[in-house]
Amino acid sequence: MAFGRTHSVGIDIGTDQVKVIVAELPEKSHSPRILGAGIANMRGMRHGYITNPNEAGKSIRAAVEQASKNAGFPIKKAFVSVGGIGLGAIIATGLVNTTKADSEITDLDVRRAIEESEKELPHAYIQNRKIIQTVPLDYRIDGKKVLGRPQGLRGVRLEVRVLYITCQAHHLSDILGALEHADVEAIDIIASPIASSIVSLNKTQKIAGCILA
Repeated sequence: MAFGRTHSVGIDIGTDQVKVIVAELPEKSHSPRILGAGIANMRGMRHGYITNPNEAGKSIRAAVEQASKNAGFPIKKAFVSVGGIGLGAIIATGLVNTTKADSEITDLDVRRAIEESEKELPHAYIQNRKIIQTVPLDYRIDGKKVLGRPQGLRGVRLEVRVLYITCQAHHLSDILGALEHADVEAIDIIASPIASSIVSLNKTQKIAGCILA
């Protein structure tokens, strides 16, 4: 949503509570400013799963209305973070031959390699799950590990190792149904642990390697 400035809305759906926050990024600033927040007890959810999308939608609506009132404008779209036992992660590898005659690796080659890695996901694992985030971990060109981006380098074979964050398909469908009951459109679904890492860890901590518990 844009009203002359950049506004973002985030919704965290938990077993006990649903939380909504509205922020803006002022011009010439790297730090967001909080415009409003809302919180409500979560109903219609048990052990991390939505058991009643209608009741869950009412809880989301209550938190959204509170945040909307504080921010001073209606909320119709938001980024949504989900957690709980419905989340999962799996790593897969994709391998392709480069397409250009001079063997220069392009964005197309990278996309193809990631697509191939998705095809390698075990059917028994993925059949009842949805991929909500795709994170390339590292690349190899002709068997040698690449430090950084592979685009622009040259080689015959490109290999990528990819982390897939997944959510149980019926759980994700129920979350989207609850949001629909609350008249909110999900711009994107984000795993709660990754969302927490974005706001809690700085670049140095991520490069060094640390655990966010």
